[in-house]
Amino acid sequence: MNLRQKAVKGVGWSAIRNLGSQGISLGVYFVLARLLGPEAFGLVALAAIFVSFVQIFLEQGLPQAIVQRSQLEKAHLDTAFWANLAVGTLLTALCFASSGPVANFFHEPRVGPVVCWLSFSLFIGSFNAVQQGILTREFAFKSLAIRSLIATAVGGIVGIAMALSGCGVWSLVGQQLVSQLIGVVTLWQVSSWRPGFAVSLRHLGELLSFGVNVTAFNLSNFFNRRADSFLIGYFLGPVALGYYTIAYNILLAMTQLLTATTTQVALPTFSRLQHAPERLLSAFYTVTQFTSLISFPAFLGVAVLAPELVAVLFGEQWTASVPVMQVLSLVGIQQSVFFFNGTVLMAMGKPSWRLWLNVLNSIVGVVTFAVAVPWGIVAVAAAYVVRVYLLSPVALWAVNRLMPIDLGKYLRQFAPALVSSLGVVCTVWAVRVLFGSVLPPPALLTLASVVGAAVYALALRLSAPDLFARALDYARLLVPLGAGSRAPS
Repeated sequence: MNLRQKAVKGVGWSAIRNLGSQGISLGVYFVLARLLGPEAFGLVALAAIFVSFVQIFLEQGLPQAIVQRSQLEKAHLDTAFWANLAVGTLLTALCFASSGPVANFFHEPRVGPVVCWLSFSLFIGSFNAVQQGILTREFAFKSLAIRSLIATAVGGIVGIAMALSGCGVWSLVGQQLVSQLIGVVTLWQVSSWRPGFAVSLRHLGELLSFGVNVTAFNLSNFFNRRADSFLIGYFLGPVALGYYTIAYNILLAMTQLLTATTTQVALPTFSRLQHAPERLLSAFYTVTQFTSLISFPAFLGVAVLAPELVAVLFGEQWTASVPVMQVLSLVGIQQSVFFFNGTVLMAMGKPSWRLWLNVLNSIVGVVTFAVAVPWGIVAVAAAYVVRVYLLSPVALWAVNRLMPIDLGKYLRQFAPALVSSLGVVCTVWAVRVLFGSVLPPPALLTLASVVGAAVYALALRLSAPDLFARALDYARLLVPLGAGSRAPS
């Protein structure tokens, strides 16, 4: 099986993994949002800010280093495992010791116990890194899919059962811990690798020479991704953070559904092509264009249908999340295709470039969010939009330093998806105007989605028939049963 066939098959299983696990997660999320209130989600979000910060130092970029490294020895894997386990144990203890000061900092005593329990995720997660890196390196996305689906389903069942039993905020904590524990157990079942004791400081240094840049990137990415939640939680409180978190997590789930499938396969694929710049550039054009075909109509559709989505999926108690969701949908359009810029930098062995780009994003983000937070959560969401589009040219410039992007070609390739998606926006808006007063939200949401999807497919087929045909070819190949077919050229 050649690299293209491996990549296409990998995308298929990665799609099953992400669509399945994210679908289950969203279903559980909707149920828990109806059973719990904004305050419960806000409390967990506050605790998660600190735990997520500590988690940055857990894997130290080791899974990515395992995937990217061309020559991998047994000592690399053994050393990575034991180093990760030691760090995970220390970080869990650190979170326990810091839970009180964290609660005092946010002026919310209920955050302390949540931090303590969430910290166990660090110890559990320390058993994941090496197996996940090996399976990703070997394109074993079927095994990763099985692990993810089982873990997500079991964790969701436990979370819902706890919520129905009146456990409140602990339902969200229990869901996360059980899901992670089941994920580790399943991963060890599907992976044949077991740690030995060939521990070597030299091999650790070789991995960390790559991983330190990944860790530094994740550190800057924390401020990039969490500065908004931190400022909202500190200045506006857990309820406002709960409303913002629901909208943001929907954006995040959609982005993962639409891009994580291909980004997970893109790193090993791009890494194999790092010495073939023309093939790498062609793959970059292809993956960004086909991602836009799905992400553009999805995010623009959410922007129009956000009132109905929130009413149907979460309930009327979450109405304050609607404008935040509408604004953040504009972020999703950009991030869905710009995700691959960082993948190219990683594959080309330039994680330091990715780091400095993220540092710039973090600095601009902290400043814009700090300016916006006094005006509320919608203003913070708007600041997010301004930041990502303002800095987009800088990210493209960095990628262009490694491979010569034809900017005109790059931008033109998004035209079919954008034009067809604008047709969807007009159609869905018309459906809302015509039937909004006579149909209940579930029926209106269903009608608008079906009509919008049909209009999009027709518009894309008429405006770009060749692209439409290629998209259908790739869609067929994403099904594992069709993995024996030839990949389109």
